[in-house]
Amino acid sequence: MGEWGEALLFGLVVIAFVLGLSSIIMGFIHQPQKDQSALAGKIEFGFFGVAGLVVSAVLTYGLSSI
Repeated sequence: MGEWGEALLFGLVVIAFVLGLSSIIMGFIHQPQKDQSALAGKIEFGFFGVAGLVVSAVLTYGLSSI
C-alpha cells in the first residue's frame, strides 16, 4: 500500500502515451470540414501527439528514478 506514488505516475504515463499516440493517428486519418484547413488540423494533431509522447517520456524517466 506504500507504492501509491508509483501507481499514480504509471497511470499518468499510460494516459499521456495513449493520448499522444491517438493524436498522431488522428493527424493521419482526420478529414476536415469544408471551412477548415487540412494542413492546420494535421499540424495541431501532430503537435499534440508529439507533446503527449514527450510528456510520457519525461514521466517514464521520473518513474525510473524513484
